[in-house]
Amino acid sequence: MGAIRSAEGGPLRRTVRGVGRVLRAPFAGAARGVRRATHAHGAGESGLGKLIELHAVNSAGDMMITIALASTVFFSVPTDQARGRVALYLAVTMAPFTLLAPVIGPLLDRIPHGRRAAMAGSMLTRALLALMMSGAVASGGLELYPAALGVLVASKAYGVVRSAVVPRLLPPRIALVKANSRVTLGGLLATGVAAPLGAGLHQLGPAYPLYGACAVFAFGTYLSLSLPHKVDSAKGEARARLTADGPARQPARRRKAGRRPRPGLRTVGSSVLHGLQANSSLRMLSGFLTFFLAFLLRVHPLGGLSPAFSLGVVAIAAGAGNALGTAIGALLRSRGPEKMIALVLTAALGTTIVAAVLYSAFFVVVVAAVAGISQALGKQSLDALIQRDVPEEVRTSAFARSETLLQMCWVVGGAIGILLPLNGVVGMSVAAGFLALGAATAVRGLLTAARRGSPHPRVA
Repeated sequence: MGAIRSAEGGPLRRTVRGVGRVLRAPFAGAARGVRRATHAHGAGESGLGKLIELHAVNSAGDMMITIALASTVFFSVPTDQARGRVALYLAVTMAPFTLLAPVIGPLLDRIPHGRRAAMAGSMLTRALLALMMSGAVASGGLELYPAALGVLVASKAYGVVRSAVVPRLLPPRIALVKANSRVTLGGLLATGVAAPLGAGLHQLGPAYPLYGACAVFAFGTYLSLSLPHKVDSAKGEARARLTADGPARQPARRRKAGRRPRPGLRTVGSSVLHGLQANSSLRMLSGFLTFFLAFLLRVHPLGGLSPAFSLGVVAIAAGAGNALGTAIGALLRSRGPEKMIALVLTAALGTTIVAAVLYSAFFVVVVAAVAGISQALGKQSLDALIQRDVPEEVRTSAFARSETLLQMCWVVGGAIGILLPLNGVVGMSVAAGFLALGAATAVRGLLTAARRGSPHPRVA
């Protein structure tokens, strides 16, 4: 009898195993392909590949939380109510963030030897907050907003640390701009996968995308701790400020005590500051288009299309532009990020001017795509400037302060987009106005700095 069972069970087990191998094959093949892509050109040996994978997980989790919040704050109510809800969301989350964000840099400065733990803490915090929000997302009550603020702060803290970590994991054959692009591209691809997955989970209930985000961030906690140990090496790091605190500005007791002045971003030349000015304008454009077009297209859809389809077209254009800009950065071999920032800012300005003069559905889509390309390339180039010109001992703090400023510019642009009348020509004209201001303050300085060449990083 035992022999008969064995004979019957053997083929059955082999069949089950065969079916299991067939089902696993696509996923295993995809995983191997992803691993080959992220670990190419020495990224696997240096540890950059693991950071790319971690950032992909981070982006997927953030997208799922965005889907859950958008369904509650924006899509579930009429346009007039949605404008009030979005304004309330910005006020309740961004106003405290303005006060908390400057603390992120100094706090991270105090734990330079714990960057892996800081990123893991950011992931774990968002996993727990996603669970907390799952109970309130259906009603959209005020208790949702403090948790959303916590997610925002944790996400920005991760972004600051991640930017500071890239130079430590840089392979010899990859330039900084290209490394930043590869990390960002990994995040964009993960976002593209997570968006339909989150939308599918939302069909099961408003809380399910948050459950998915919790699982994703829990996995991200593990990946953070698996990064190479050299990520935590930060000998002699100090704080940076957006203005130099040179000897003439030092308090008398400091000069008498013979203390060295605190390093600031201006101590490494004008490239970083002009790059930050240009990116501030581009980030304002991003925030402005996000909210202005979201409300405009609900009232005035593109050429006979439905509001939802119009929003989808613009979102796809912006996402494709962002992906294209990131891909260009990944392929870029140029050593002149100043010229790239000047180019994308000028291109964005020219596009918005044309859209204001010849306003149509076509130019709305073009503006969204160009804004995506410009923001992607501009931010990658700014990161490369900070990584190139800011001394390592103040780099983490420099990233924190630049990220804070850019986030505030996004909020300002978004607030303008909410308050502005829903008129396309007026909107494009306003966008062209603050881009023109950014170009006037930054382009000449960027081109001058590019001709002079990069300064030698120093602290003085």
